[in-house]
Amino acid sequence: MSSVQCLFAILKINDAYRKINKHQNYFCYMKSVHLIVSGEVQGVFFRDSAKRKAQELGLNGYARNLSDGDVEIVAEGAEEKINELINFIKNNPGRSKVENIKIFDKTPENFKLFEIR
Repeated sequence: MSSVQCLFAILKINDAYRKINKHQNYFCYMKSVHLIVSGEVQGVFFRDSAKRKAQELGLNGYARNLSDGDVEIVAEGAEEKINELINFIKNNPGRSKVENIKIFDKTPENFKLFEIR
């Protein structure tokens, strides 16, 4: 093998390593949260507002009504984007009146999209 071929082989290996490492780092920085949002959050387009904001931020997961009047949100993605979603929720999107948000870290489930359930 010539020195040029050897150099190209090293560069290919290095490039492959960077791609793998980048992929692994994505999952290292991916965060998943489980939110319970209470207040006036049902019947006021809160879930739709949360869904649109989550999609805008590139987050995946779901929002659904709970029988006690709260809304459950599970969101996965970059930590800074999740924090942006939480701040959005705190500011009473739509006609909602958010009184409390319980935030729990959770294991990612690798959702493919954000949906209303």
